[in-house]
Amino acid sequence: MSEKDTKNRGIFFLLLFLCIIAAGVILKVMASIVIPVAVAVLLSLVFYPVINKLHEKLHFPWWLAITVVFVFFFAIVGVIANILTTGISSILESLPTYEARLNTIYARIADRFKIEVNADMTFFQNMWSHISIRNTVGKYALSFTNIVYNFSRNLLLVVLFSVFLLAEMHATKDKLRFAFAQDDGRVKRITHNIVADVTRYISLKFIMSLATGLFVILLLLPVKMKFVVVWGFLAFVLNFIPTFGSIISGVLTVMFALVQFYPSLGTVVYVAAVMLAINLIIGNIIEPRAQGQNLGISPFIILVSLSLWGWMWGFVGMIIAVPIMVIVKIICENVSYLQPIAILLGNKPRQKDDPPTEN
Repeated sequence: MSEKDTKNRGIFFLLLFLCIIAAGVILKVMASIVIPVAVAVLLSLVFYPVINKLHEKLHFPWWLAITVVFVFFFAIVGVIANILTTGISSILESLPTYEARLNTIYARIADRFKIEVNADMTFFQNMWSHISIRNTVGKYALSFTNIVYNFSRNLLLVVLFSVFLLAEMHATKDKLRFAFAQDDGRVKRITHNIVADVTRYISLKFIMSLATGLFVILLLLPVKMKFVVVWGFLAFVLNFIPTFGSIISGVLTVMFALVQFYPSLGTVVYVAAVMLAINLIIGNIIEPRAQGQNLGISPFIILVSLSLWGWMWGFVGMIIAVPIMVIVKIICENVSYLQPIAILLGNKPRQKDDPPTEN
């Protein structure tokens, strides 16, 4: 490499670093605008192969294929929302039933950690008597309310962006051919790889998450655990967040099992074993084998991206962190200056096949 090339490469990486910092600030400040667009793009990448097959195989008009897919999408969202609403309402209605157990558990924990307890007050009154707990509960209640409000507000934007983007995707191939007529096919290759890898990741993640939720429901039914559908749905949703999601769903499920089955600790141990086994088998054995090395993202990079995108965009950022890193890695692989970054982001460097040896 010549001195001029080395200098140009150094300037390029310096400018790239400054652009990344500036982009991070912009994405953080404009999160309310950028998040619906990013989700709409990823949703469109997932829906596009289905719509394309309906159009080419079943000869659906493009607009009709889009309509069918989104009607099915809204039906699924409606069913999930109904299950979630019913489950949360049932849990809230049943809280007084478990208050005696909560009082006993709370008294033992308070005695263990020397926390002051008023025996004349109920569990909830004792909890609310601590200012720090009151603030914490209020903060999370407000946070949950904001999440529900923002989700309802942004869902319409996401759908509108996705519909218009998918409508234009019908002519995307022609646009790319005319816009990059002098290109050697790199843009087409990048676009194809992004659509294929993101679609594969999200589709596989959906199947694995659905399997996780179903197994949670089926294995907790024999012990007659309450609200198994809610815990199965919770496992399904949080499984989209690598590593941390399954831990959070498992802890919440075991905590409720402790309240329901106390003092029968054997059943609680069974619930804990079930949650641990499901997440270990599906998350650490089946899913990696099914996914293979197609994504090739380093586990450390995945954890860093979860922290980064979670800090910038919250819960939504943690869900879409891996697809974004997949897109970044594919782009880096196809730009000569960025190929070292693609290697660093990857699970391991791709080596050329060794030439056959002569016997």
